[in-house]
Amino acid sequence: MIPEVSPAQWSDWLQAARAHGEPVLLDVREPLELETASVRPADFALVTIPMGEIPARLAELDPAQPVACLCHHGARSLRVATFLAQNGFDHVVNITGGIDAWSQQLDQAVPRY
Repeated sequence: MIPEVSPAQWSDWLQAARAHGEPVLLDVREPLELETASVRPADFALVTIPMGEIPARLAELDPAQPVACLCHHGARSLRVATFLAQNGFDHVVNITGGIDAWSQQLDQAVPRY
């Protein structure tokens, strides 16, 4: 089972994840969605790869780094997190509620759609 982190728990997860390397937020939404609303990276790396491209671009991700997966509401990112875990990523979480919850719980400047 993939651990889940709410946006409200993000800073706690970041702090704990640093014990395993530089945390990465993997946004798996489509380019148009990214144009509509995006997370602003502060003290973490942001990588954007649409869900359908993850298998072909897996080498762009480091399995040693902690990865938090994000989509619109959390379903696609959960599928990607599961795929990553099945492919040797040991420190993977899903961000519950996706960017919609991120906007509500963490950064209201991020537009909801």
